[in-house]
Amino acid sequence: MKHNNQIPNGHFHKKWQLHVRTWFDQPARKERRHKKRLQKAKRVAPRPAKGPLRPVVRCQTVRYNMRVRAGRGFSLDEVRAAGLNPKYARTIGIAVDHRRRNKTTDAFQVNVQRLKQYLGKLILYPLNKDKPKEHETKVASGTAPIYPTQIKTKVMPVKNRYIREKPRPIGDDDKKFKVFQSLRMARADAKLIGIREKKAKQAAEDEKKPKKEK
Repeated sequence: MKHNNQIPNGHFHKKWQLHVRTWFDQPARKERRHKKRLQKAKRVAPRPAKGPLRPVVRCQTVRYNMRVRAGRGFSLDEVRAAGLNPKYARTIGIAVDHRRRNKTTDAFQVNVQRLKQYLGKLILYPLNKDKPKEHETKVASGTAPIYPTQIKTKVMPVKNRYIREKPRPIGDDDKKFKVFQSLRMARADAKLIGIREKKAKQAAEDEKKPKKEK
């Protein structure tokens, strides 16, 4: 506040009962969500109740990029590398994201291997028993198909695996090592690399030139 003004004394707590929101219906909401999950599981049976297969992607930013999580969908290159058509992959429980791009070979190979592992476990009954497709399970004519147990959890969930390293003993070299000084020198080397290269190049050119006799 500046100058000789009135001290603010707004009464913003009037009729607070009209603005209070209660959550007494939480137990009923919990039961309602549970019933909806059961209805969805029956509707999509024998398919997994938690949705299609998702790829393994890295979290964003430098702070979290060491963790992996489930992505939105597989890229078109990953689906084709696994021997599938993107349009057909969506019909057999594989999420496809046409906007995703592969930036590293390691992540690309991980997701391709994930798709191949999923196809190895997949039980897919053919629409035409006499002409089953490549990834479809062959069913003998006249026999009723045996439905597998429905998966209520996520298909092939993504898990973070941490390898704990054993602590090593501290030696004399570690005690003598100066961390702050080494960081400052590394920063200076990165900053002056261009100037030093220019000076070294100029010095090499000066040595090649013939020296003037006095």
